[in-house]
Amino acid sequence: MDAPKTGSGHDSGLLAAAIRVVSGLTLLSRFSGLARDLITARLFGDGLLGSAFRAAYAAPNLFRRLFGEGALSAAFIPEYTRGITHDRATADALASMVIAWLTLVTSAIVVVIEVALVGVILAAPDPERTLSLQLMLVMLPMMPMVCLTAILGGMLQAHGRFGPPAAAPILLNLFQVGAAGLCWIANIDRTTAAYITGAAAVIASVAQIAWSLHALRGRVSWTRAWTSASQSAKTVLGRFLPVVIGLGTLQLNTMLDTLIAMWPTWIGPTMFGRPTPLDESSNAILSYTQTLYQFPLGVFGLAVATAVFPMLSRAVDDRDAFTGVIRKGLRLSFFIGAPASIGLFAVRDDICHVLFGGKYGGFDPENIARCADTLAGFALAVWAYSLNHVFTRAFYAKGDTQTPMRLAMGMVALNLTLNLTLIWSFKEAGMAYATGVSAVVQCVILGVLCRRKLEIRSFDNETARAFVRMITCGITMFAGIELTDRLLGASETWTEYAVALVTKVLAGAGCYGALCLMLKTPELKWLFEKAPKGSGGASGMSFE
Repeated sequence: MDAPKTGSGHDSGLLAAAIRVVSGLTLLSRFSGLARDLITARLFGDGLLGSAFRAAYAAPNLFRRLFGEGALSAAFIPEYTRGITHDRATADALASMVIAWLTLVTSAIVVVIEVALVGVILAAPDPERTLSLQLMLVMLPMMPMVCLTAILGGMLQAHGRFGPPAAAPILLNLFQVGAAGLCWIANIDRTTAAYITGAAAVIASVAQIAWSLHALRGRVSWTRAWTSASQSAKTVLGRFLPVVIGLGTLQLNTMLDTLIAMWPTWIGPTMFGRPTPLDESSNAILSYTQTLYQFPLGVFGLAVATAVFPMLSRAVDDRDAFTGVIRKGLRLSFFIGAPASIGLFAVRDDICHVLFGGKYGGFDPENIARCADTLAGFALAVWAYSLNHVFTRAFYAKGDTQTPMRLAMGMVALNLTLNLTLIWSFKEAGMAYATGVSAVVQCVILGVLCRRKLEIRSFDNETARAFVRMITCGITMFAGIELTDRLLGASETWTEYAVALVTKVLAGAGCYGALCLMLKTPELKWLFEKAPKGSGGASGMSFE
């Protein structure tokens, strides 16, 4: 079975090379992030301090997703990519203008929020709420810097440099691992350690900017003469406003999740006149479990979307090439996303006991079981999260920001409704299932709208057959893991859970890989395609 048309074998090799670079470095980033989470979970626990720290850390990341990796990138990268292809002076002016305004606006937002938080602390003093808000005060200055790092990373990707932006998060994780580790070794009290670790994240954000600027040297000529970019800036702004509304609703979704999970700490013990089903551990459980499903999503799902976006922007005027890139992106996303969903669901108990249990885990046995239940909800839709990123970037590359915006607003309403319905029966796991169901519904609708709005048939017969083939491999993988589970029997100690986890992962990966080889799935071959020699010079692509 041949690869779908992507414009040329040249583009096909470039896509595979970009995915490998982003995936490899993101894998290192996720491992360092996992180390960060394990140390902070051990240090801060699964109670009030752990929930407060994770809530404070989530605040600047919301703005990073909205401004840096979200709306601004979606509006900026296609225009910037066209600029560096046709008019480098205008591209430089546009980049300079965007960086300046992003710094100004995000810094102003931080000042306003910090003043508001201080007002809340002084007006309604409460020890538990004050701890959470003070940690937020410490970490909010990250917000402008992580946004700048994200948009600088988008510029690097437009120049074909996928390595440096994928490696930047490693700096952030290492700084926090170092700070938390030193606090642990020095036996510093947990609350002080939380403030120190938060401050280390702020310092690391400065290092990320320096890293990104160094990687851009020679590729951008920063200037204060922005006049030539005025038309491009209007185009970016016209696209930015609808996307920021759409993504703003999605980030509102995340904020509402945090608010609901932190309800016992921030609001009180009752919700809508009833005792809340959540407790002070709920946000720690929800937040730490999210990192587990985001591991494969970040390593592979986002890697495909990251590599696809600049290629879609370049192929926007070539219908066949554009369609080919979408189909290939969807197939590669599902090739990894499907087994990730199945595998995480199948080993959820083992992985939660290994990461959060044992002598140094920091979680109570009851809360480990709650983590496993929550992971089940998130895991079932990893494939949908991955496909959504590809679909959404197809709309953005075509300049259609309205359609994803309207759909995003509908998904927020659906997710919130499901949240407030399911938490009464499933606690924080209900929020995970709400997120998963919303992602699947969004994926189906995006597929339909891609054909109706963009007039792109993303699912042809070959793509449909490929999905059926991968589902078959995934079912075989699940059967292999379940058989292994029965042969091993129940685990009781941390060591037994660790052995079971490793054995099941190897069995599942072996089943999936073996059947893929037997069926000669082309997606496996695509992942190892090489970029054509001399492609860096010819196309401006460089994957170092």
